[in-house]
Amino acid sequence: MNTTEIPSSPTAVDPGARVQLPVRGMTCAACVGRIEKVLSRTPGVLDARVNLVTQSATVDYDEHATDPEALSEAIRDAGYEVPPRSSEGDAPDDAMTRLAASDAADEREARSFRRDLAIAAALTIPLLVVGMSHGAIPGTDGAAGRYLQLALATPVVFGPGRRFLSLAASAIRHRSADMNVLIAIGALASWGWSTVVTLAPSVLPHGTHGHVPVYFEAAGAIISFLLLGKLLEHRARRRLTDAVRGLVALLPPTATRLRAGAELEVPLSSLLPGDRVRVRPGQRIATDGVVREGNAAVDESTLTGESIPVERAPGDAVQGGTLVSGGTLLYEVTRRGADSAIARIVDAVAEAQGTRAPISRLADRVSAVFVPTVLVLAALTFAVWMLLPHGADGLAVAVRHFVAVLVIACPCALGLATPAAVAVGTSRAASLGFLVKGGDALERASTIDRVLFDKTGTLTEARARLVTVVAREGRTEAELLAMVAAAESGSEHPLARALVAGAMERGAVVAAATEFKATPGGGVRARVGESLVQVGTGRWLEGEGVDVAALEPDAAAAAARGETASFVAIDGSVAGLVALADTARPEAAPAVAALRAMGVGVAMVTGDRRATALAVAASVGVTEVFAETRPEEKAAVVARAKAEGAHVAMVGDGVNDAPALAVADLGIAMMGGADVAASTADVTILRGGVGAVPTALGLARATLHTIRQNLFWAFVYNVVGIPLAAGVFEPLTGWTLSPVFASAAMSMSSVSVLLNSLRLRGWSPPRA
Repeated sequence: MNTTEIPSSPTAVDPGARVQLPVRGMTCAACVGRIEKVLSRTPGVLDARVNLVTQSATVDYDEHATDPEALSEAIRDAGYEVPPRSSEGDAPDDAMTRLAASDAADEREARSFRRDLAIAAALTIPLLVVGMSHGAIPGTDGAAGRYLQLALATPVVFGPGRRFLSLAASAIRHRSADMNVLIAIGALASWGWSTVVTLAPSVLPHGTHGHVPVYFEAAGAIISFLLLGKLLEHRARRRLTDAVRGLVALLPPTATRLRAGAELEVPLSSLLPGDRVRVRPGQRIATDGVVREGNAAVDESTLTGESIPVERAPGDAVQGGTLVSGGTLLYEVTRRGADSAIARIVDAVAEAQGTRAPISRLADRVSAVFVPTVLVLAALTFAVWMLLPHGADGLAVAVRHFVAVLVIACPCALGLATPAAVAVGTSRAASLGFLVKGGDALERASTIDRVLFDKTGTLTEARARLVTVVAREGRTEAELLAMVAAAESGSEHPLARALVAGAMERGAVVAAATEFKATPGGGVRARVGESLVQVGTGRWLEGEGVDVAALEPDAAAAAARGETASFVAIDGSVAGLVALADTARPEAAPAVAALRAMGVGVAMVTGDRRATALAVAASVGVTEVFAETRPEEKAAVVARAKAEGAHVAMVGDGVNDAPALAVADLGIAMMGGADVAASTADVTILRGGVGAVPTALGLARATLHTIRQNLFWAFVYNVVGIPLAAGVFEPLTGWTLSPVFASAAMSMSSVSVLLNSLRLRGWSPPRA
């Protein structure tokens, strides 16, 4: 089985050191913008990307100018929490230690939300009952009812609500405004107004009903609904990274290391190259290595997609995360846990989830001015309602609309719209067998309308197979193949090995041969039993005195099909012909058909001979072929297609494909190819071969469609919600939105965006 290195970073050029820091306390897009701004101003930072969904910051920095601890301190100074990093001893297993630390922090945060929500709900439910009964419940009217509401609302605002008040204060200290500022002003305005009315009613004019309304229930509901929304959001957000969590779970936490004849159970992080590890049936291989003793069947489906376990024996490579299903192996570690194929896949997926799609720039631009704009709109709403003729109730009505506008306008949904879909899309890609290097690659993949395929190793198997056997009269195919296999068994040439393998697959029994002799560029001769067998080119056989004219038409037909033909002579007379070809992958033709059904044009770009290229192209349904092209010419073909207005993807696996992969709008590399191809590409196919290409483009289109849905509904929500909360429609239709319902709607908007994004987890390519 061919294997490849998984690129350790989704970028081809490492701009410096890179660190991913967990960040706690972010609530909206404004938080993301503030942290990115703080980091970008930190000396030595080259680039900073903050992801609201994964609650992390990915920073490229100059090691000589700063370090991770300084970056963490800058984030803490901005008012957010950065959990301590793991010790250097744990550093090699970055993927696992980061996820373990993140899971622990997530669980602490979830417990905190559950506790605060339970307290807030226990106080807010009776508060809503009392406040919205408007005195219908005996004993709740007048001053007694107000004091009761004050007693219920105050612990909610300054207990569970203190987290939002604290974050708002931090934002204001840093001359910024975010969701927490809106929430804090709304909750405090409701509570403060109501407290003044309760404790000092004489300072305010009485309303039309003899008293001034209070909004204690709004203050409590704002905090309670927000906590409920954050808890639901937290649970949904955790599901976005289930793919990474599932991959990490494939790596066992411990391994059985063998030293000085003794076996010892040790943590995975302590394994070093050269260590010997024992793995038994039912156990997973801890990290990449080479088998030294034993034979076993290994289930590698997690990496290769092959459902049938493969046999592994001394000298064979094994990979971390694969399952030993039969037998026992002793293998030597060649890579530490963080460098294993599965760990690097985990890192690639996790980092991809932290990147943005270019479409998110629209939401970023809006979010940057959104909160200040909302504050202005809320102030205008307050002023307009104060000026309208509502008598003594005018101030209370103005406060109610002011609070509703602040609460309904929180930009949480906008901030989650893009990163949520990108996180689920990249996770789903990993589960389907390919790695996508982030939101930018996903968005570009969604626009592809032309795909160029390399031939060898991409559309074809990259190995010769016996495809044609012609036996002359008097001999059967089986007899001819037995003679050919016996004669070729003494050769180490790849084509000779392919002939022997093909003959055996067709049931030939390989006899012993003597007097073997190979002529480079010509063929082989050997004695099989009493017969002299010669296998080679027509020119070489004619030089040996064999007339091959009778089979020249068969040889010409094989060449036209892109096959490599060899003549067979027995005892000086031509006896038949055998031909080899690099056959198309079984999934190639369906993949080409699927791409055409998606409206994507397909062509082949190969350095192989034109006749061979045309034969393979015809077998898979490709009609446009660029043959005999050098690597730089492949890149030129891609550039011409782009110049014609096409959005081009290049699919390849070799070093000679790297220039074209780099020039294309989207580079797609095949697992099993050259490292440089995988490093250059935007998408790496782990399993499924070219059959995964239409799947990748289809998933990208679905992800971008989901992002657009999220952004549309987030914008519509605010466009409709703010006027409704401001009371624009109230004079004509009576439609309005109280602070209580505004807080519930605001919380649910973020959850709805996450749930819409999670639908991508069930996405599957359409059936042909």
